[in-house]
Amino acid sequence: QVQLVESGGGLVQAGGSLRLSCAASRSIFSFNHMGWYRQAPGKQREFVAVIGSDGMTTYANSVKGRFTISTDNAKNTVYLQMNSLKPEDTAVYYCNARSWQRDDYWGQGTQVTVSS
Repeated sequence: QVQLVESGGGLVQAGGSLRLSCAASRSIFSFNHMGWYRQAPGKQREFVAVIGSDGMTTYANSVKGRFTISTDNAKNTVYLQMNSLKPEDTAVYYCNARSWQRDDYWGQGTQVTVSS
């Protein structure tokens, strides 16, 4: 069973930065891609960013230019660097990993709160 453990969430003022981490229990090369999603209160979970095994990245329009997804293969960890945070970025952020067999794995989530 794959485990994804997120960390790095917290409370930050608007304009500030946070870096989220997601440590996988096995090599990230075993995944087709890894990404981040978020869910704000009363809203559906939405896509934030993804990084493929080839290093290609895709971002939601709402975070493009402010967020950066990256990996540290030696640590089996994917990061989400979040800059210029806005109150509307407030949500629980979830790490996702999809295997080559199309199995989806999720972390437990980490809360990000941006105050105005």
